[in-house]
Amino acid sequence: MKRNILLITPVALLFMAIGIYFGNQRVAPTPAEPTAASLLLAQTLPDSAGKAQSLSQWKDRPLVVNFWATWCAPCVEEMPELSGLQAEVAARHIQIIGIGIDSPSNIAEFSQKYKIGYPLYVAGMSGNELSKRLGNQAGGLPFTVLIGSDGQVKQTYLGRLKFEELRRDLATLH
Repeated sequence: MKRNILLITPVALLFMAIGIYFGNQRVAPTPAEPTAASLLLAQTLPDSAGKAQSLSQWKDRPLVVNFWATWCAPCVEEMPELSGLQAEVAARHIQIIGIGIDSPSNIAEFSQKYKIGYPLYVAGMSGNELSKRLGNQAGGLPFTVLIGSDGQVKQTYLGRLKFEELRRDLATLH
């Protein structure tokens, strides 16, 4: 028995020392996977006038991001209501932005013809991939995303917006 204790004690002390050593090691944190919203805000896209704009200017604000195209009838139909909604929510620092999955010339022409009350950006066909990263697995339009001021996607909508539902969801957005 005494002999077993003499053999077990050094082994136990060795494992205890190894445990203490590894327990005190500082492990560098692994970088967090970028969120879909942070990927959106990392974009620089031309506005409807062709001037490059960094979407990071909207960081730390609640956002309504509407993916649309000039050839998409439901997209165009909901834009006047989105313009009106922008006027309603501006005092709460909620920003609506439109991301066009269309050509720069079509968006510029559309922007000049219709007075939209929120910024329009041109993503072209790369906007499809961006919308998919934000939850648009079907790839349909219009596609709208609510992003909280914390940079997290709070809600997504595929198809023409139901504005009563959108207003209800905006009431909970910080």
